[in-house]
Amino acid sequence: MASITKINHIALAVTDIENSLSFWRDALGLELAELRDVPAESAQIAFLPVDGTEVELVRPTTGDSGLAKYIEKRGQGMHHLCLETDDIVAMMAQLKEKGVKLINESPRTGADGKRYAFIHPKSTGGVLVELYQI
Repeated sequence: MASITKINHIALAVTDIENSLSFWRDALGLELAELRDVPAESAQIAFLPVDGTEVELVRPTTGDSGLAKYIEKRGQGMHHLCLETDDIVAMMAQLKEKGVKLINESPRTGADGKRYAFIHPKSTGGVLVELYQI
């Protein structure tokens, strides 16, 4: 049986990464570990590690991306919670068996080799949840 092993990251939707860094990096003192363009998700992401997890500032790079539409509808703020799993395929099967609605029917693989999939907020009480397998 697959299990959740930790919180991998919390992603915050932003329209301006530099402006957001004035709080997260400059005021709180979190280190900016990396700024990465992710063309597959039409996003730019700032990674700020915090004791084994990360805060991610996620900015849309196109006006028609899912993230851009999210910000237009809901504004800036928490976008999703990412939970790490030891077996993403088995976890997705377990969730489907329990009637949980998934956005992705099979895991996607990022440029960094991590496998991920999203769970629909309708099944989580309104929170977009991402599953990660490293």
